[in-house]
Amino acid sequence: MSHRATLLLALCLSSSALAQEADALQAPVAEDLRDLSSARAYGMGGAWRALGSDAATGTGNPASVAAVRGYRVEATGGWDWVGKDAAATVAVADSATSPLGAGISYQLITLGKGAARTTAHLNTLALAAPLSENLMIGVSGRYLVMRGGRQANALTMDAGVLLRPTPLLALGVSAHNLIDTKHAELTRYYSAHAGVLVGQLTIAADVRGDFATDARRTLTYSGGLEYVLGQNIPVRVGYTWDGFTRTSQAGVGIGVVTSGGGIDLGYHHDFGGEGGRLLSLTFKVQVR
Repeated sequence: MSHRATLLLALCLSSSALAQEADALQAPVAEDLRDLSSARAYGMGGAWRALGSDAATGTGNPASVAAVRGYRVEATGGWDWVGKDAAATVAVADSATSPLGAGISYQLITLGKGAARTTAHLNTLALAAPLSENLMIGVSGRYLVMRGGRQANALTMDAGVLLRPTPLLALGVSAHNLIDTKHAELTRYYSAHAGVLVGQLTIAADVRGDFATDARRTLTYSGGLEYVLGQNIPVRVGYTWDGFTRTSQAGVGIGVVTSGGGIDLGYHHDFGGEGGRLLSLTFKVQVR
């Protein structure tokens, strides 16, 4: 009997320890503003910074604004019905008028519940210049205002480099929140990313490194695929390993594209943390 009681006690203590560890592995507030993206990016698991085709691409790697020549306008809305978070983005990018590409975006975000409910306004102006046909550099200024459960009024900046050795391959690195604002939502992090474009197939990968939050190194990995059916119907799938929560996230998406724009629908499923379920819709117009 004593052996059974000892075993039962050990199992209870082990379960309690595991539950406490799971509770501790919550994403920090530093992550709240890092995963804002288009429906296409959500569908590809958050791997999008090297692609440069979205109007809001300057919020990722600012150098990618100059990667695709043309005029782009986008509106995106996203809703997480578990976490009760929501975000809306309006973005415009011009990389056709002059060699210097420019993109501007406004993002409205609501975060948290109850007394912690917060409304954030994030504005980004990105500029990118091609040093050659294959190499682009870019910088962006970001202005954040938060009201409610959290307060912020801060200005920071990002910088990035994008290399396209061939039309089929894009490689980039970017550094984010280079100005130390002392706000937990704007801690510094870095990203390395790649994109491969072969016919109707796009493959993308991102690695995001945070060396400041919790005073340790945390890496988050993302990868995604897109295949265009019949020239007009892109289908997408993606996966993320979250280094903060140590859990998996998945994305799927579909869209309709034409020479002048399109509509994208993306779904993001979090298997850990709050167990978020996010649905995102993007309308886009483009002229090349």
